[in-house]
Amino acid sequence: MNKKTSRTKLENKKRKVLLYIFILTTLTALILISKELRTVIDHQKNSFFSIFEKTNTKEYIPPQSSDSIDLTHLYSPYSALVELSTNQTLAQNKSQSKIYPASLTKIMTAIIAIENIENLTEEMLLTNKHFETLYERDASMAGFLPGEKVTMKDLLYGTLLPSGAECCLALADQIAMSESKFVNLMNSKAKELGMNNTLFCNSTGLHNANHYSTVEDMAKLLQYALKNKEFRTIFTSRQYSIFATNLHPEGLTFNSTMFSSMNDTKVVGGNIIGGKTGYTDEAGLCLASLAQINGKEYIFVSAKAKGDHQTQPYHILDANNVYNQVGSLNVLNDSNLK
Repeated sequence: MNKKTSRTKLENKKRKVLLYIFILTTLTALILISKELRTVIDHQKNSFFSIFEKTNTKEYIPPQSSDSIDLTHLYSPYSALVELSTNQTLAQNKSQSKIYPASLTKIMTAIIAIENIENLTEEMLLTNKHFETLYERDASMAGFLPGEKVTMKDLLYGTLLPSGAECCLALADQIAMSESKFVNLMNSKAKELGMNNTLFCNSTGLHNANHYSTVEDMAKLLQYALKNKEFRTIFTSRQYSIFATNLHPEGLTFNSTMFSSMNDTKVVGGNIIGGKTGYTDEAGLCLASLAQINGKEYIFVSAKAKGDHQTQPYHILDANNVYNQVGSLNVLNDSNLK
């Protein structure tokens, strides 16, 4: 083999090596570019879905120039917002339409009990009749047991915070000797308050086709109940612990069903300071709440939001939305005055 042939073969080999290096470099660059592109695409996709999710959960967007509260884009199809000091309805959506109030009923149960109990430290014995039907219907309970001695005050906290149905039946028995007679007191009070589209059939809010109300009527009830110091104290409590009883030697601690479902009580210009939740399959998620914003108090009542105890608390998301609107409008109006 001559030198010329040998050199040619060597040059061909170098070309192949260079070609391989070029191909390898190009493939590596393409892989890196592909990874970067995929990262960008994933980021854009996540951003898109993040925006979608926020929109889908009806995240609040502060108003820019509106002078009214929008209740038409909530999870709850029935709602009413009232300024407490003036009793002025600031916004409403289907507020006079029939709803099932579920455990919002317990607001009436509690205020009737408070107005008819002379001594909150008085004790009573809970019996099997306060529990049997509730177990069958899977009602929400405070945690008391048959044979337990409890005070009237403990029963009131058990009614409003953990939404204990056994507490309602016990209070009804103690005050009126039976639930049916207690319900008569509830309906008399409803008539007195001008709750003309309300009829109570029980003290617990367990579903009954003839047990109904409206968010307007429930707002009237809450307005009235909050004037009572004892009711307001319980309604705005996050937690309450009872002393030792004969069946709970270490006592019991009750947590508010509303506050337990809230990540943050803050809203624009203030805080949500109290509330009572409600739920049955027929009633949906319901809420009656109280907020203090820029020195004023507001109540917001909503009903029939889709969902249940396992889903997002859509009724609470609605309350946050509405109270944020109130706070933002106050800020907007103040800036316009300046």
